[in-house]
Amino acid sequence: MSAHHHDHGHDHHHEEHFTAGDTVRDIVIGMADGLTVPFALAAGISGAVDTTTLVVTAGLAEIAAGSIAMGLGGYLSGKGEVEHYANERKREEREVVELPDRERQEVRDVLNSWGLKPEEAEPIVKSLEQRPTDWVNFMMRFELGLEEPDPKRALSAALTIGLSYVVGGMIPLMPYILLDSNREALWYSVISTLLALFVFGFIKGRFTGIPPLRSALQTTLIGGLAAGTAYGVASLFS
Repeated sequence: MSAHHHDHGHDHHHEEHFTAGDTVRDIVIGMADGLTVPFALAAGISGAVDTTTLVVTAGLAEIAAGSIAMGLGGYLSGKGEVEHYANERKREEREVVELPDRERQEVRDVLNSWGLKPEEAEPIVKSLEQRPTDWVNFMMRFELGLEEPDPKRALSAALTIGLSYVVGGMIPLMPYILLDSNREALWYSVISTLLALFVFGFIKGRFTGIPPLRSALQTTLIGGLAAGTAYGVASLFS
């Protein structure tokens, strides 16, 4: 309730920055996955059959299933965060009432860990006691390290990841849609997908803090290996 009366400008900036980063991360994750699985699947089937129709059909089916699965995963993890926060908050609200001594001590511990002396911490403890809501906010943020999740985030994450997966998945499939021969399409698919994997791996590295070049090579290698393996296995059986 009274969580947001402090320094609005700063707070707002932090939240904006945070969600923008999250959305871009969702897009990058969705696309990187969307590139890899359909690419491997298409390569595998093209190793076993001659017509592009089957590759395209199976590829589209995989993209549909994959995007829904990925989106649902994103939705559930977002929902889970919201529920986890709500449950922890209820528990803290109870403890502030039922075990005030222990909660006071927990506030002191947090403040001590920041190097405040006991006599400096005491007025803060007293001040929080007067305001149960802020006390709970303090505990949520600094004892449990939980930020209040945006309830709308679950749905937006689901849609973002799902749609990005579809966009990513279309890259390896395009050559099969445009060309008649699997042999020819496979090469175009390999070249365009490996390039896309490299680019996305690079961007993903920027977001996850892995050195971008290493991330780019890693993503490309994994995608290439998956496709190569699928192709090999399929051509063994064909």
